[in-house]
Amino acid sequence: MDFQKYLDLALDFIAKNSINVIVAILILLIGLWIANIIVKVSRKIMNKRGVDETLQKFLGDLLGWVLKILVFITAISQAGVETTSFVAIIGAASLAIGLALQGSLANFAGGALIMIFKPFKVGDLIEAQGEIGVVKEIQIFVTKIVSPGNKLVIIPNGTLSNGNIKNYTEEGKLRVDLTFGIGYDENIKKAKEVFMNVLKNNPNVLKDPAPTVNVSELADSSVNFAVRPWATPENYWAVYFGITEEVKLALDKEGIEIPYPHQVEIKK
Repeated sequence: MDFQKYLDLALDFIAKNSINVIVAILILLIGLWIANIIVKVSRKIMNKRGVDETLQKFLGDLLGWVLKILVFITAISQAGVETTSFVAIIGAASLAIGLALQGSLANFAGGALIMIFKPFKVGDLIEAQGEIGVVKEIQIFVTKIVSPGNKLVIIPNGTLSNGNIKNYTEEGKLRVDLTFGIGYDENIKKAKEVFMNVLKNNPNVLKDPAPTVNVSELADSSVNFAVRPWATPENYWAVYFGITEEVKLALDKEGIEIPYPHQVEIKK
């Protein structure tokens, strides 16, 4: 009985608003068709501009849902249905969802900024949020990097995009900062020659920029040298550890002393 009542009301509504209903249906069909075209065009534009595929899909789906909701509201409004309360409900629900997902939305926004402006890419060696490592994956909410100790570090994109980021790979060359000391009685010029020969003979040290060796400090018990070779990011640690070992061997060969605490045994 109730069903028949509602059916009669619906038929009466359609009879009184037949033109508006037809127009509403046309708005709905044409609007959905145009919305799909807009989404496809936007994805092509993002693809041409090199936007990350994950971000392309997310933004495309988000744009599609927004357009469909707008088309639906326009259509039912044309049909004569009061939409004021309906829009208010959607607004309240959106606000509640936004407050509940505040942290996630911040991470999403950070991920979008990273994918758009590309301060780094997969494979880059970066330092951020107190962590250093090679970027393994950039997701919409988090970025994964692998530390030198082969540990997976997951950093939320919200904090990552708002902090300082050091990209060691972007320029393609890194300076390796090393410090070595010799005794005050040793020949400074000879020591500089030894250091420079070690740098020139190491195959992983770049020729351009040229490596440098300079006296950096007259310390309490040693004359310290700033030894500055350059290397590619992938050879950084090979140069760091290789030069350290080779310098020690070369100084020993030339009889140049590296200061260290001596223990003198006093015989009674």
